[in-house]
Amino acid sequence: MNQTLILSTAPHVKTARTTKTIMLDVLIALLPATVAGIVFFGWQALVMIFLSLVSAALTEFVYYIVQNKIWQDPKGVCVKFLKQFDFSSLVTGLLLALVIPSNIEGWYMPILGSVFAVAVVKMLFGGTGKNVVNPALAGRVFLFISFALMMQYPAPNFGALLDTTGDVMTGATSLTSGLAGEGTLSALDLFLGTGVAGCIGETCKLALLAGGVYLCVRGVIKWYLPLIYILVTGLFAVCLEGFDFGAFLPSVFGGGLILGAIFMATDYTTTPKSTLGNVIYFILLGLLTAGLRKATGIEVVSFCILLMNFLVFLIDKAIPARPFGSVWKKADKKEGK
Repeated sequence: MNQTLILSTAPHVKTARTTKTIMLDVLIALLPATVAGIVFFGWQALVMIFLSLVSAALTEFVYYIVQNKIWQDPKGVCVKFLKQFDFSSLVTGLLLALVIPSNIEGWYMPILGSVFAVAVVKMLFGGTGKNVVNPALAGRVFLFISFALMMQYPAPNFGALLDTTGDVMTGATSLTSGLAGEGTLSALDLFLGTGVAGCIGETCKLALLAGGVYLCVRGVIKWYLPLIYILVTGLFAVCLEGFDFGAFLPSVFGGGLILGAIFMATDYTTTPKSTLGNVIYFILLGLLTAGLRKATGIEVVSFCILLMNFLVFLIDKAIPARPFGSVWKKADKKEGK
């Protein structure tokens, strides 16, 4: 019986967790926010989510088959694609859908945003794990600077404000109104998403936190990192408002802070490798978010995370991750070995 001997360098770590299982966990964690978005915004949200998911998956497929010259071996290339498909494009598509408004007039936005996020931001740089910035965030920023419809947010079906004709009003998000001193919603409304005009997935904070708890239990993210981001943002907002603690909950529950903190800022590829580097990264992110919110009067979570993504390599250079086995080397030196 022939046996193959495989030689590889240390460390030899065996685990059942793969990129595919992690992405499946993220998709499962996003389900509560997805369902809440569909319930709150109706069929329009469902259409936008569907278009975004399909566009993201098709973009990766087309890019892969062209890159691997499908005309030479159609069946082989398709089989290889299915084997390497890790659901990361679906995560990108779903996240993108959740950070855009459910405005059916802009049906083309999730399509264009998904193509840009997957083809340009992810695949062009080498695929999963090699992107410089978070693809979904880059897609959202691309849409934000390209289309005015990104600034028109339909109010949800529950607690929505109606005009004299009975139609749902559209306008600024609850966070933008609050920053302008016009906020009328309570902290409970902001937490549950009732009457909150905003993007599809950012309104119901209860659903987002449920997904965050799932990711923490599964060990996909470290619980203290999004908590640092959220607390620093809220506390710095309090300081900027003259130590008015009444600004804490609106700054935390308003806008896309919780969605960004749990599902986007914690992206493995675009965060520092060391624990200390991560702590510094999320503290700076919180300070930047609260500061730019105050300075601009609009929601800037996407822009702040995107900006901090570009600084990750500097943090990694200043605070390098500890090499595997370095603890034992230090112990050996102390013992004079």
